[in-house]
Amino acid sequence: MTNLDRRAFLRRASSSAALVATPSSLSGLVAACARTDGAGRMVLRNEPPRYARLGEGGYGPLTVDTGELLLPAGFEARAFGRVGDRMEDGNRTPIAHDGMAAFPWMGDRVRLVRNQEVANLAGFGPPLAERAYDPLAGGGTTTLELTADNELVADWVSLSGTAVNCAGGPTPWGSWLSCEETVVGRSEGFERTHGWIFEVPVAARGPVEPVPLTAMGRFQHEAIAVDPRTGIVYETEDNGFDPDQARPGSGLYRFLPERPGELASGGRLQVACVRGEPGLQLFRGTGGGMGIGSTFPIVWADLDMVDPDPEDRMSYPVRRGALFEHGLTKGAAAFSRLEGCWHAEGRVVFHDTGGGAAGSGHVWEYTPGRAEGAGGGDDVGSLRLLFESPGPEVLDGPDNITVSPRGGIVLCEDPRGRPFLRGLTPDGAIFDFAMNNLNESEFAGATFSPDGRTLFCNIQGSTRGSVDDAPPGVTLAIRGEWERGAL
Repeated sequence: MTNLDRRAFLRRASSSAALVATPSSLSGLVAACARTDGAGRMVLRNEPPRYARLGEGGYGPLTVDTGELLLPAGFEARAFGRVGDRMEDGNRTPIAHDGMAAFPWMGDRVRLVRNQEVANLAGFGPPLAERAYDPLAGGGTTTLELTADNELVADWVSLSGTAVNCAGGPTPWGSWLSCEETVVGRSEGFERTHGWIFEVPVAARGPVEPVPLTAMGRFQHEAIAVDPRTGIVYETEDNGFDPDQARPGSGLYRFLPERPGELASGGRLQVACVRGEPGLQLFRGTGGGMGIGSTFPIVWADLDMVDPDPEDRMSYPVRRGALFEHGLTKGAAAFSRLEGCWHAEGRVVFHDTGGGAAGSGHVWEYTPGRAEGAGGGDDVGSLRLLFESPGPEVLDGPDNITVSPRGGIVLCEDPRGRPFLRGLTPDGAIFDFAMNNLNESEFAGATFSPDGRTLFCNIQGSTRGSVDDAPPGVTLAIRGEWERGAL
């Protein structure tokens, strides 16, 4: 990030007017899910989910076959960035397309920064580029530059030598935070420790100097969302709850940087706790007495040893889930597997992919307390359950997430069967928007262009193997008659 970018961000962050105004999708969902009776008590909504047909926020049946996708009438898709394609820098497009964000670039161009969630064993093939964090790790990011008509004009490696770069998120100061969803290290044959977050400026025209942001914690990172008002970074963890395998669950974290916009400056890592109910398991769903609209007061507990694993020893928290076990001693709320998250309207929406009575997925919303970020802030935030899938036919394994400029929410599936992109309307109804017609690989990286006219997304392909033998992955640009529905 340039000094000019940082100054502009800090000016924006100094005022509550820095929040970007977008349609009230989240406010609408809150109103739809929470009702009160005559005495002012909350009435939870546990009836079956509503489906949004054409004219009700949905776009109708999926009748358009683009080859890679099935889409509703009135939409089209352009495919590019296929695994194995030769990039401008001479490298071949890596496997495992995952999290992604779109940024405005010079003129009317757009740059995408895309994660490559390569999960190969140590030393399986070379790193993506010579400037690598770990020469034995094959993951990282690629950057793609597009015209206003979504024609690919250039692409290159922008981060190299990392591992299992799953999701992440954009920053208000013009960069992508790429998250490693693994805690492998030297005991698994790698030269460096993994489980970190790395920053990739959108302006980088080649591989960046890879610097792990160690104060943000070492764990099974999934995604991040930055509050542009405060500079606080919210982080999700994909660890899983499995008593038979001694997995304790996953946490929702936040990082309070010493200097907003300068994440390498250090800061405090905290975990979310339900006030008065330490260790509360929030993934049980309606079968555990929780309904859509359930709301929980959230306080935050400081975590010790946020930089716990220096290069000269293998110690806490190398074991998967160890950081969250530490969080439980502080009263952390337990989720199943937290996935994508996105900031909009001053709130953070995120998925628990295994949440709910059916284990098919939760959509949550966190609203910060009024004082949050003012020197850390002790004000109580609010966590609300926006949606619970009753089964895989409705929503199965929600992963990446984004909020549309028009008010709806896009849900990427990582399911047990054929993947869909699903939409959620501002009043809480769900609908199918796209189906993967290429293979059974997950959807990932949903993000809208800065002008709101294009939805970019990835079909991941495989996270293991080489560009010559892995199932195909591809990036897609979808355009059409958005005004007909909620997205």
